[in-house]
Amino acid sequence: MTEMTEALPRQKKPSSLRTVAASSLAGTAVEWYDFFLYGTAAALVFNKLYFPTGDPAVGTMLALGTFAAGFLARPLGAIVLGHYGDKHGRRATLVASLLLMGIATALIAFIPPYAAIGVTAPLILLFLRLVQGFALGGEWGGAVLLVSEHSNDSSRRAFWASWPNVGPPLGNLMAAGVLAILAAVMPEGEFLAWGWRIAFGLSALLVVIGLVLRLYVEETPLFKEAQLKREAENSTRNKMPVRTLFRHHWRQILIATGSRMGENAGFYIYSLFIITYVTEILGQQRQAGLTAVMIGQGAAVVAIPLLAIYADRIGRKPMLIGASVATMIWAFAIFYFLNTGQLWGIIVAAVGGLLIFAAYSSVIGAFFSELFPTEVRYSGTSIAYNLASLIAGSLSPIIALALYRQFGSGYAIGIYLAFMGLVSLVSVLFAKETKDIKLSDLDALPR
Repeated sequence: MTEMTEALPRQKKPSSLRTVAASSLAGTAVEWYDFFLYGTAAALVFNKLYFPTGDPAVGTMLALGTFAAGFLARPLGAIVLGHYGDKHGRRATLVASLLLMGIATALIAFIPPYAAIGVTAPLILLFLRLVQGFALGGEWGGAVLLVSEHSNDSSRRAFWASWPNVGPPLGNLMAAGVLAILAAVMPEGEFLAWGWRIAFGLSALLVVIGLVLRLYVEETPLFKEAQLKREAENSTRNKMPVRTLFRHHWRQILIATGSRMGENAGFYIYSLFIITYVTEILGQQRQAGLTAVMIGQGAAVVAIPLLAIYADRIGRKPMLIGASVATMIWAFAIFYFLNTGQLWGIIVAAVGGLLIFAAYSSVIGAFFSELFPTEVRYSGTSIAYNLASLIAGSLSPIIALALYRQFGSGYAIGIYLAFMGLVSLVSVLFAKETKDIKLSDLDALPR
């Protein structure tokens, strides 16, 4: 990793915040396009091509199981890539993460179906999904820090740190959009046979674009200062960032992880399970679910930076508390609108949920950055973020489908989602307000 850092082109002038934010957004959008493309395809394609069973719902649950498997690798990716990010730099680690994700996604386009090579097909699919998860484990934390640590001044940090959070809904919007276009212009047979593979092949082009933008950005000033200080003192203090993190900052990990439960469980229900619910439970055409999710993701893309401006004024806790309470309410309202069976109701369900996600996302990048000092910030933000994804995000579509099969009602899923919102609410109540913190001051605080 150090050799990679030395090989990357350097700039003489510090990168502007606009350049850094654009680079972080482009990289996260590409990585989340790759990650969500799998999730969308799992609900529409993989259940038929790689997990054929007599019961369509069982095939879907198996496909969603491989989707969840990607989350298992994310904490490992957070630990390994977080270690390199804290030891050798944010930028080089992000480049490695982007390359891993792009290669894995492009290779998925070439996997033969189950009918051609049998059980080998889903095994290859599972392996590449694990590589995707590993790569994504180091993406979000690094992308957020690339912006946060360039904006040491706290006055607009939530706004600048919110741009990497636009990446997940933008990437999901691109994934759903590409698949929707392909599904609309192709007959069902051709789409299942080869049309969906085009969307995965496009990942190679998107990775090149994201890579160019990411290479253009300088390493963060805070990391360079911390590195120079360690070298001047000949210090071995940050030899194992993860050990330091869990020894001295475990409370912050618990608070950060808990604060994402409602956001992450909700996001995968609003953006992924809705498609399954619309197609397999309501019996609607897949286009209705995809259209609703795309509109909702578009609304989130616009809302995140706007809400971040507000969060810089009122603070992190009020925004997170409001989003958690809204999650507990919308957990039941979403199924009222979905059960209308009308396109307008499906759209309202998706848009309402994804606007709540936007409220979380507007502030969570700054909030996480403000919890940890520079020496463990990459590891801390990445591990907390991905633990929440493993616990809440990976299981929520599977739990939702299992609850519906057991109780025959979406409101059973609502109880589960409301509980996750309650966990977020309680976690945030234990946190201190951090909006006025200067990140460099955290490095001087005693452990």
